[in-house]
Amino acid sequence: MPELPEVESVRRQLDPALAGRTVVDAWADPIPSVPREFMGLDRLPARTIARVSRRGKFLIAPLDQRLELIMHLGMTGQLGFDRPGDPHVRARLRLDDSRTLTFRDVRRFGRMAVVDEGDYEAIPTLALLGPEPLSDEFDMHAFAAALARTKSPVKPFLMSQRAVAGVGNIYANEALWLARIHPASRRVGSERAARLHRAVREVLAAAVEREGTTFRDYVKVDGEPGRNASFLIAYGRAGLPCPRCATPLKKIVLGGRGTTFCPRCQRA
Repeated sequence: MPELPEVESVRRQLDPALAGRTVVDAWADPIPSVPREFMGLDRLPARTIARVSRRGKFLIAPLDQRLELIMHLGMTGQLGFDRPGDPHVRARLRLDDSRTLTFRDVRRFGRMAVVDEGDYEAIPTLALLGPEPLSDEFDMHAFAAALARTKSPVKPFLMSQRAVAGVGNIYANEALWLARIHPASRRVGSERAARLHRAVREVLAAAVEREGTTFRDYVKVDGEPGRNASFLIAYGRAGLPCPRCATPLKKIVLGGRGTTFCPRCQRA
């Protein structure tokens, strides 16, 4: 699933392409595969897009008349322009400059919704997001206190979106390796919490700079892949030597997700 760096890279291309454009017409697949896959798109025609912002893994486009277009890429969602005849396009927004913004989603776990400004009751994950990790709101002391309170292992805690927004499986693996913390640890302590706070910022900032990680589905609006995959140290590298100590990296399943770590460097 695209995480913060991938969604931010999409946002950076989408914002200048959509800011100031008016939606002429909107179409969505009439047979949704998940509840509320598309919601309220009939409110889009004649609405003007002010900009495209991001909150965690969500794209948020403020519209006139105090409305917002919310977009989530799910596992395989891709935003781009035109794509005539593509059978995997689930929604189309025709713009006043004759272009059509398309939402392509093979697995159909993504979603689009038009809501009243700030009304996220129907999108609870968005309503409950923690602070943005690359902002000043991501306070180290508050993060350490949240870690001290939780009974969850640290990796599922990172991915819950409550203490920090936008971190998924890829970057949780990477940050925990960098901070030398076992992903199943339940007692992190203030010193290791500070290391993890720095590591989350570092791995996300680097991945944003490289425009995200592409394995198969994620591409930017222009169709180009991200450049971060070759820089990954832990995720997807089980059996390969740890770059710090040469111990083979180990894979376990934690919280239902594949988790790679160094059994020597990352002690519980």
